[in-house]
Amino acid sequence: MRKQSSGHPSALGPTSAGIRPPGRSGHIAKRIVAASAKPPAPEFSFRLKPQEVSRHLSRFVIGQAEAKKVLSVALCDHFQHVRLTLAGKPAPFYQKQNVLILGPTGVGKTHLIRSAADLIGVPFVKADATKFSETGYVGGDVDDLVRDLVRRAGGDVKRASHGIIYVDEIDKLATRSGGGGRDVSGRGVQTNLLKLMEDGDIPLISPNDVNAQMQAAMSAARGHSPGGPDTISTSSILFIASGAFSGIESLIRKRTNRSPAGALLSSVTTADLIAFGLEPEFIGRLPVRVACHGLDEDALFDVLQKSESSLIHQYVRAFAAYGITLRFQNDALRALAALAKTEETGARGLMTVMERVFRDLKFRLPSTLIRRLTVTAALVADPAGGLRELLRKTRA
Repeated sequence: MRKQSSGHPSALGPTSAGIRPPGRSGHIAKRIVAASAKPPAPEFSFRLKPQEVSRHLSRFVIGQAEAKKVLSVALCDHFQHVRLTLAGKPAPFYQKQNVLILGPTGVGKTHLIRSAADLIGVPFVKADATKFSETGYVGGDVDDLVRDLVRRAGGDVKRASHGIIYVDEIDKLATRSGGGGRDVSGRGVQTNLLKLMEDGDIPLISPNDVNAQMQAAMSAARGHSPGGPDTISTSSILFIASGAFSGIESLIRKRTNRSPAGALLSSVTTADLIAFGLEPEFIGRLPVRVACHGLDEDALFDVLQKSESSLIHQYVRAFAAYGITLRFQNDALRALAALAKTEETGARGLMTVMERVFRDLKFRLPSTLIRRLTVTAALVADPAGGLRELLRKTRA
């Protein structure tokens, strides 16, 4: 039996009672599972179709159908181009389809990108735009994103050159006063990033890394040639940026004269993004744009019940480590979703709520003789009372 990687959904443990994993059938599902389970081939290979990619993403991210569709097409276009180029069929006028995703926190933006990278079998790097600064200021260097990609590829420059770089909180680079962005160095960081997103050659050793520079010089002095490239090209690296863009709705509303309905972000234009404070040249390097919507109670319930990366698997595994079988009733999942909705942090609210509900249960039950715990809506509503009742029945 083939051993799965630790990040694969099947490594999360058994599915709890009352929760059905999404069905997968036919040759497409077999190809998707095989693609996500196999280690990447020595030579880059990509044969997936957009619907196959979208179907894979639906295993882990609930809803966001439009984002999955747009992302799947952009990924397939990009990596098919990479495959054809490596096969000796270059397209000299090809324009990279870097992606911009707009949407509030906790809607699955990062999960979408990471799941796609796992399926394709390419290295993946995520960073927040706020960690970078313009050259000459204290802060991170955007070129380090590419070097991190090489590290994620185990030093394999060729494999890293087909990776995905995901920059979150890109809206924080906006230089518009009052737009939630920053006025110092934000424009410079945008300029540095757009150079990466277009096509650049990045030194594998940072000019600011004195130790690495000295080691390379000493190695060269001894006559030890590294035997590999000194730079890495970003021409085949896909860049995906995202941000909440809080406040841009007012700009869209002013332009469209629309009431504050839920789909405003889907109507964003280049002019809106420029008015928000991003540079025209920078926005031009992100031609593919899509909005993710917030999650309501039903969507959060589906995240718990249907997603293969649902938090319930994590809790089932945690209790199983102490010999305790954990089961969830559907009314309990509904109660957890309702509480998470009040957090207003999307799917991240589920972790906040579940940690609060299970905190004392995880602390006390491993030291008792209790070997089965059924989570009900009543237990979610009153964890302390539920724990006392469990302990009372054990002593009786």
